[in-house]
Amino acid sequence: MNGNLLLDAESLYVELLKGVRSLLTPGTRLVGITSGGAWLAARLQKDLGLEGEAGSISSAMHRDDFAQRGLADGGQTKLPFEINGAHLIVLDDVLYTGRTIRAVLNELFDYGRPASVKLAVLVDRGGRELPVQADFAAARVALPASQSLALAKTEAGEFNFSVKA
Repeated sequence: MNGNLLLDAESLYVELLKGVRSLLTPGTRLVGITSGGAWLAARLQKDLGLEGEAGSISSAMHRDDFAQRGLADGGQTKLPFEINGAHLIVLDDVLYTGRTIRAVLNELFDYGRPASVKLAVLVDRGGRELPVQADFAAARVALPASQSLALAKTEAGEFNFSVKA
């Protein structure tokens, strides 16, 4: 069954904005996981008045299910700043098993060695398979494993969620 989950993505974005603001230190850089996390990072970069542009990172090359999935069309890694010694906040739309975060960390370290990496997510849906935890989650929800939660963005740049069975 496809449909809209009764989560207000725009209200959760406001909470994420507050949470990310509390995690910022001077010189912190934002990196969004393609595609939903990259949308969040780009909007946060603007709304927080940060200089430069946010980075985006793909998990495709380091996924443990690469043989089944192949290359997803979510985008490529683009890190327009130095990674070595940087303080980073990685952003994702939905945290679930932790496998995407593991893959993203591997990809990130291909580019250098950051001083610190924090994770902020719009929604933590539980169901972890790896020891990964967000430093900030705007919401926590429980969904059956048979359902997936996805962030979507309208042409006007507004966020909403869909849940698929």
